[in-house]
Amino acid sequence: MFICTAKQLRAVWVAPIASVLLAGCTDMKTKDEEEAAKNTFACQMAGERLVLRFDVAEVRLLLPGGDRISLYQIPAASGVRYSNGDFELRGKGMDLQLVRNGAAVQLVDCKPYVVPPK
Repeated sequence: MFICTAKQLRAVWVAPIASVLLAGCTDMKTKDEEEAAKNTFACQMAGERLVLRFDVAEVRLLLPGGDRISLYQIPAASGVRYSNGDFELRGKGMDLQLVRNGAAVQLVDCKPYVVPPK
């Protein structure tokens, strides 16, 4: 006859519960990533990729060189307009321009961002 101590019983139960909990955390992260991707777009700017994430009254940009900037929504007669004083994003729908120092660069091939598989 085999008799288990309380410590051995806990070990038998803790491992499966921990693995279920950790799996749940992984799924939550994936859901968070997918939720963020709903408002995220990847565009081409002068042949390089630019990522835009729209949030309430702001847009966050990941520039091709890895720099991150935030632009804040400002009133526009039509379409969208965001600025931080140095950069301005403006346009309608996916027809967008990024302006810096008065020079506008057209963003092309804008598509919803797809979370890469793990």
